[in-house]
Amino acid sequence: MTVDCMVEEPRWGDIAALAQLATDATLERLGLEPSVFEISVLACSDARIAALNEDFRGKPRATNVLSWPSDERAAAIDGEMPAPPRPGPDAELGDIAIAYGTCAQEAAEAGKSMRDHTIHLLVHGTLHLLGFDHERDRDATLMEGLETEILGKLGIRDPYRD
Repeated sequence: MTVDCMVEEPRWGDIAALAQLATDATLERLGLEPSVFEISVLACSDARIAALNEDFRGKPRATNVLSWPSDERAAAIDGEMPAPPRPGPDAELGDIAIAYGTCAQEAAEAGKSMRDHTIHLLVHGTLHLLGFDHERDRDATLMEGLETEILGKLGIRDPYRD
């Protein structure tokens, strides 16, 4: 997996290593070879993600993570697996933006480490790039189950408990 990480918010530190870990673990769980795919990650501030959220979703406020898949991969039927991406030269899955302030606040409020919460949000964003969503009930159950499983293999507790 090639993760192109652009750090606009210096408080993120070495987020590139966490992004690589999260994206590789997600692809491997889905039986995909990480080395043949690319993802871009923007590690930014709350102000930057608020502007992106307004521009792309019409919501003028900060959020924790946003994702822009390169292709539509969502399953037509609620709860079914999305179509897998096709590997190939420069198989780009899409872009993820993650906001430091919101992530730090959420981690503190939940009593989680910033590392674990960041990995969770990067797994979540990667699943969105792969066509998973949480708008419909069975889709949400599928996506949350995958997140929990992937994070568990990384030694991170279930984020949906408590």
